Amino acid sequence: MKELDIALVAVGLLVLGTGLLSRPMERFPISKPLVALALGVALSPVALRLLDAAEWHPSRDTLVHETGRLTLAIALMGVALRLPRMWMRDHWRPLSVALLLLMPLMWFASSLLVRLVLGLEWPAALLIGAILTPTDPVVASSIVTGPFAKKTLPGRLRHMLSAESGANDGLVLPLVMIGILALTKPAGEAVHEWLVSTLLREVGLGIVLGAALGYVAARALTWATEHDEMEVPSLLAFTVALAIVALGGAKLLGGSGVIAVFVAGIAFSMASRSQDRHEEERIQESFNLFFTLPAFVLLGLLLPWHEWMALGWRGVLVVALVLLLRRLPAVLLLRRALSPLRATRDALWYGWFGPLGVSAMLYAALAHERTHLAEAWSAGTLAIAASVVVHGMTSGPFTRWYGRRDAEADEEGEREKE
Repeated sequence: MKELDIALVAVGLLVLGTGLLSRPMERFPISKPLVALALGVALSPVALRLLDAAEWHPSRDTLVHETGRLTLAIALMGVALRLPRMWMRDHWRPLSVALLLLMPLMWFASSLLVRLVLGLEWPAALLIGAILTPTDPVVASSIVTGPFAKKTLPGRLRHMLSAESGANDGLVLPLVMIGILALTKPAGEAVHEWLVSTLLREVGLGIVLGAALGYVAARALTWATEHDEMEVPSLLAFTVALAIVALGGAKLLGGSGVIAVFVAGIAFSMASRSQDRHEEERIQESFNLFFTLPAFVLLGLLLPWHEWMALGWRGVLVVALVLLLRRLPAVLLLRRALSPLRATRDALWYGWFGPLGVSAMLYAALAHERTHLAEAWSAGTLAIAASVVVHGMTSGPFTRWYGRRDAEADEEGEREKE
C-alpha cells in the first residue's frame, strides 16, 4: 500500500504542478508528457527506487495494454469533442489521404528502416514498423492545445493533426495484426483471421458500435435536456461515461474499443445540440491531464534500460532515422493532397509533429504479449521515449518559428496589396 500512496502523491503533484505552471512551461522546450516521463524515471528502480511497477502486476504487457486502452479512451473522446462539429464531414478528403496514403507510407518507411538497421526478418520488421506508425493523440494534444498553440497555429493545422491522431490510432490495428499473425500463424490461417477477425469484427464492429452509441447518447442527452429530466447537464461527465461504455462494450463484443471510442465521440459531436461544449473545453483538458499523464509515468517506470543497451548503436540509429524519415518525407510528397497544408512551412511543421506515445506503447505491449518478440518492446519503447523527448523539446521552438514565418508571410501579403 505504501507504493500506492507514493504513486497517488506523485501523480497528484504532477497534475497540480503542470497545471499551476502551464504558462511558464510554454516558454521552455518542455512538454507535459516529457515531465511525466521524467518523473517516472526518477521514481523507478534506476533512480530513487521509490516505485517498481514490474511488481504491480504479474504481466507487464497486460498492465501496459490495459492502462493504454483507458488512457486512449479518455484522450480520443477529448480529441473528438475538440474538433469543430462538422469538421470530419467537411474535411473527409484530406483525412482520407492521411489515413489511406500517409499512414501506409509511414508504416513502410518505419518497417524498411527496422529491416535495414536491425536486420530483422520482414514479418518482425513489419510488426515493429506498425507499432511506430500511429500519431499519438495524447502527445499531439499537448502540442495543439493551450493558449500559445491556439494563438500561434491556425485551426486548420491543429484540427488536422488532432483528427489524424484520433483516427489512425485505431485504424493502425490491421497493420499491427499483419505482423503478429505472420509471426504466429500459418499463412492461410493468418489471412483468414486477419480478414474475418481483424477487419470485419474488430474494425467493422468498432465503427458500427461507436457510431450507434454516439448517436443514441447525443439524442438521449438532447431529449433529457429538452424534457427537463435532468439537472444541469455536464458534458464532461456524460462523454467520459460514453467513452468508458464504448471501450468496454466493444471489447465484450469482440470489436476494437479504441476505434469505437473515437467514432462514438465524432458521432456524438455531430448529433449533439449541446451548447456547453466550448464552456467545458478547458475543464475537459484539465481532466484529461489526470487520466493521460499517468501513462507516461508508468512508461518511465518500465523503461527497459538493459534491453536498450543490448540494441547498442543500432537501436540509437534506427530510432533517429525513424523520427527523421518516418513521416516528414511522406507529408512533403502528399502536401498538395492534404489541403489544410497550404504552404511549405505548414508541411514542415505537420510533417515533423507526428509524435509517438501511448498508442505505440499499447501496441508494443500487445505485440510482445502475442509474439514474445523482444525488439517489439525494446525498440518500440526506445522510439517512444525518444519521440516524447525530442518532440516535447521542439514543440515550443518549432511552433514559435512557424508563428514568425506565418507573420512574415502575412506582412509580405499586405505589402503586395499596397
